[in-house]
Amino acid sequence: MLLCHQIPVLAQRSYRPLNEKWQFRFSHQVQRGSEVQIDLPHTWNAVDALSGKADYKRGIGNYTKSLFVPSEWSGKRLFIRFEGANSVAHVFVNGKFLGEHRGGYTAFIFELTDKVDYGKENTVLVRVNNAEDLSVMPLVGDFNFYGGIYRAVSLLLTDKTCISPLDHASSGVYLQQELVDGASAKVNARIVLSNATPETSKVQVRLTVSDGTKELLRETKAVDIAARTDLQSLDIPFTISKPHLWNGCVDPFMYRVRVSLWNGQRKLDEVEQPLGLRSYRFDADRGFFLNGAHLALHGVCRHQERAVVGNVLTPQHIEEDVAIMREMGVNAVRLAHYPQSAYTYDMMDKTGILAWAEIPFVGPGGYADKGFVDTKAFRENGKQQLREMIRQHYNHPSIFVWGLFNELKYDGDNPVEYVKELNALAHQEDHTRPTTCASNQDGNMNLITDVMAWNRYDGWYGATPKSLATYLDKMHAAYPKLCIGISEYGAGASIFQQQDSLKQPVPTGMWHPENWQTYYHMANWDILSHRPYVWGTFVWNMFDFGAAHRTEGDRVGINDKGLVTHDRKTKKDAYFFYKANWNPQPMVYIAERRAVERTRQQTVVTVFSNCKSVTLLVNGKKIATQHPDSMNVCKFEVTLQSGSNTLQAVGTAKKQQLSDTCEWFLNL
Repeated sequence: MLLCHQIPVLAQRSYRPLNEKWQFRFSHQVQRGSEVQIDLPHTWNAVDALSGKADYKRGIGNYTKSLFVPSEWSGKRLFIRFEGANSVAHVFVNGKFLGEHRGGYTAFIFELTDKVDYGKENTVLVRVNNAEDLSVMPLVGDFNFYGGIYRAVSLLLTDKTCISPLDHASSGVYLQQELVDGASAKVNARIVLSNATPETSKVQVRLTVSDGTKELLRETKAVDIAARTDLQSLDIPFTISKPHLWNGCVDPFMYRVRVSLWNGQRKLDEVEQPLGLRSYRFDADRGFFLNGAHLALHGVCRHQERAVVGNVLTPQHIEEDVAIMREMGVNAVRLAHYPQSAYTYDMMDKTGILAWAEIPFVGPGGYADKGFVDTKAFRENGKQQLREMIRQHYNHPSIFVWGLFNELKYDGDNPVEYVKELNALAHQEDHTRPTTCASNQDGNMNLITDVMAWNRYDGWYGATPKSLATYLDKMHAAYPKLCIGISEYGAGASIFQQQDSLKQPVPTGMWHPENWQTYYHMANWDILSHRPYVWGTFVWNMFDFGAAHRTEGDRVGINDKGLVTHDRKTKKDAYFFYKANWNPQPMVYIAERRAVERTRQQTVVTVFSNCKSVTLLVNGKKIATQHPDSMNVCKFEVTLQSGSNTLQAVGTAKKQQLSDTCEWFLNL
C-alpha cells in the first residue's frame, strides 16, 4: 500500500514516485496467487531475450498496485504518468478503463481526479503487451522488443488550475528559439494552461529567466483560462542580450526558465525548464556549424539496454554510458532507434553531447518482413509517436535533428508519401530543428528530409572500406546541394576471438576477431575524416546490444558491433583508436593486447597515441621511437622471442610521459 496519507499535501504541484510493490503476472496465469511482487522499472525479457531465444516472450503482462488516496486530495487534480511501457498499455482504475497508449518509447499520462475513491484504497491495473501489432511502430528491428513498464511511474498532484500536463505528456512549456546569435537571443515561450473548474480562471502567468545565480528577466501576463479547459495556449516572447550560449562539450551552459501561475499572492503551479541557447546550420560542402563555428561531429549510436537488466536502466547506468562516451571524445550521439528516456537527454544537455532523436520507423534492414504497412492505423500511430517525441523533448538544447526513419525499403507498400507527411508534421511541430533520416537505399526517399545520412558497412557486409570513399564522392557529385552524413558504420568483434594475421571474417559467422574491427574503423575513419562535406559520422555501435535473432560472433543473441562490451566492462581496441583521435587528453595504448598467443616471430606492434612521440620497448629493449601518423597510429616491426614477451609503449607529451604495457606469448 502506498501510504500517501503520511505525506503533506503541497499547495503547488508535486510528484510521488509509484514504483514499489507492484504485483505482476502474465495473462495466461489466471490462478489466484500466481502474482509475484516486483518493483518498477521492470521487463519480463531480461532473461529469455538476452539468452538469445529468438522466440522470447511477447505477450501481455499485468501490473497491479493498491493505491490509497487521502481524502485531503479531493480538492486537487491527480494524474498518473508513465515514462515508458513497451509497447501497448491499457490502464484501469478500480476495474474501470482509464486510457490506452500505443507506442513503447514515449511517456503518457492520464488524469485520475474523477476516477478514484478518496480516503480509500484504489486498485491500478496496467496491461502491457509487447506482441507484434501491425498498427504500432516499430514493426521490425535488429534489436529486442523488451516488454514491460520499463521506465518509472509517478503520481502528479496539481491545483485545479495548472500548467497542463496533458499536452502529449509534455512539460506544457515550449521554449521556441526564434533567433540566436552572440548579440541577442529572441525566444518565444508557448505555455499550455488547464482549468478544471466550472468557471473562468483569472490568473497571472509569470516567467523568469535565471543564470543559476541571479534572475535576469521577468515577464508577467494576465490571462483568463476558460472553464473546463485542458489545453489553452499563451505566448510570452522575451529577449536576452549578449547571451551565454550553449556551446556543446566546450561549454554546455544552460539558463533556467521558471513559469508559474498566480492567483493574487497565491502560487498555483510552477514548471522549470532548461534553456540552452544555440544556433546551428548544415552546409553541403563544409559540414556542420554550431554557433557559427565549424564542428566535426564525432558520433556514435546507442541503444537503451545492457547486459543482465535489458532495457531497465537506472540513472547510474545512463551516467556510466555517457562517461564512457565522453572519455572516447564523443560529441554527438544518435539515440537509436526510438526516443530514449528524458534523463538520457538531460545528460546530453549537461555534457554538451549533440543528440539525434528519432521515432521507431524502422525497416527490415537485411532481414525479412516489413517496416511499413499502408493503413490508417499505422500512419496515425507514427504521427502520434512523432508528435509525442517532439513535444516531450522540445526544450533539450542537445537535440539538433529529428530522425524520421531507418533503413526503409520500397518493396510492397511504398513509404515515400508517408515520409513526406511525417516531414511536414515535424516542421509543423518544430520549425527550429531540421529533419533527417538513416537510409540504406537509393531513391527519392532520401531527398525528403532537410539533411540525410547513410548506413554503410563497406568492409563488413562485403566490399572494402575503399568502396565507401567511392560511394560518398559519387553521391556528393550527383547531389551537390544535399547535406550527407554517415548514420551507421561498424563491424562486429569479440574480445575472446583473436588472430595475429588480418583476415576478413564472415559477418554472419561465429568468428568475429577483434583485430578486423580495429582495421575496419581505422580504414573507415581515414576516409570519413578527409571528407569535410560529410556533416557527421556515427559509429554503429557504442556498446554491444541484445538482438535475440542473431547467431554470430562468440554467442547467440548479441550484436557485437559495439566499441564496448555489453556489460560495459571492456573497451575494445577500436575504442582507443577513436580516443586517440577524438580526445585531446594525452594517451597511449597498445592494440591487440588480448591476442596473447602469437604464432609469428616477425610481427608488427600497433600503438594508438596522440602524444608527440612514442617509444616501444620489447622485453626492456628499445625498438624505436616514432611520431604518430595523421591517424595517431604508430606501427613498429619487432622480432619476438620464444615464450613470454613484455611490450611497453611510452608516450611523450610536453613534459609528461605515459606508459602502456601488455604481454604476448610466442609459440615456436
